Amino acid sequence: MDLWIIRALLLVAILVSGYFVRPFALPTPYALGFCGALGLFIVLAELRIRKLSLKTLIGAAVGSILGIIGASLISIIIGRMDFSRSDTGTFAQILVLILMAYVGLVSGASKGEYLDISILGGLFSDRGGRKSYKILDTSVIIDGRVADICKAGFLEGTLVVPHFVLRELQQIADSADSIKRNRGRRGLDILEKVKSAPGVTVQIVEKDYPEVKEVDLKLIELAKEMGAKIVTNDFNLNKVSQLRGVDVLNINELANALKPVVLPGETMKVFILKEGKEYNQGVAYLDDGTMVVVDNARRMIGKTIATQVTSVLQTTAGKMIFGRFPEEAESSSAAQRPERRTYEKPGGNSVVEEDRDRLRDSSQRR
Repeated sequence: MDLWIIRALLLVAILVSGYFVRPFALPTPYALGFCGALGLFIVLAELRIRKLSLKTLIGAAVGSILGIIGASLISIIIGRMDFSRSDTGTFAQILVLILMAYVGLVSGASKGEYLDISILGGLFSDRGGRKSYKILDTSVIIDGRVADICKAGFLEGTLVVPHFVLRELQQIADSADSIKRNRGRRGLDILEKVKSAPGVTVQIVEKDYPEVKEVDLKLIELAKEMGAKIVTNDFNLNKVSQLRGVDVLNINELANALKPVVLPGETMKVFILKEGKEYNQGVAYLDDGTMVVVDNARRMIGKTIATQVTSVLQTTAGKMIFGRFPEEAESSSAAQRPERRTYEKPGGNSVVEEDRDRLRDSSQRR
């Protein structure tokens, strides 16, 4: 609101100046119209410049300066030429000046993102109170782990939730599909939990980019404008953001970094859930979803055993741990079970003996 008051005062000042000065000796109505159009042009240019990043502004300024220097050198050559009319040479010099300044401005602005402003030291850094903005993606809100991370204190500062992300969450929550509807409602509940986390401020941003259709590209544009980081677990958004020069905090990468490190030779307890693909294998899963394949553990399905790690395989899909259930442990567990065997009675019928003690007692009775 304060900026619009300043802009209004600027327009009034330009109109008053046009009324008293009357540029180009124009009549008063034409002078006021010219000054009003000039003031509107200045305000629109200021609104457009505010959207540009610092690198783009520096690139545009440097490009304009270089263009003006080049135009000055060309103007010296044009001034030495012999024209039939003097105003032709003046027009040529002005045209070259405008053309070179324009080309330098556009070229510098388009290449400004390649500048490295870190060489300027702390000239453009705000050491006092620069806010740390982090923009939440739709996928990371629905995922839910961001709320636990905020409560643990690993995320701080201002978490930005764009209005178009809220709109996407609402559309998912209103979906006819029950699965999508539950996911959308869960995302809205997660936002309430994030709001209550200590040291975190949730800010809803009304900024939108109507010319951009995809939500991921809107997030990238907003992050570049605010100088923020994107919090996501979307692999594709992660790659595109890095290509566009936007920093990303990936929840999945954090989870992979926090997985427990297991070395070959160590012993770990696992619950055998099912049998493996190979002979006599058992499969277990850790709390983080890591698969553990255990040899000699097929008979131990449904039990918790201590297995010795033999190797660890890291793939693009995740981590796999291979272990071995010692045969000694298997034989000792088998020894604790009652020994069953079959013998023939005098009548020719087969009888299964429950255990050794019962066999011994029955033989003694005979």
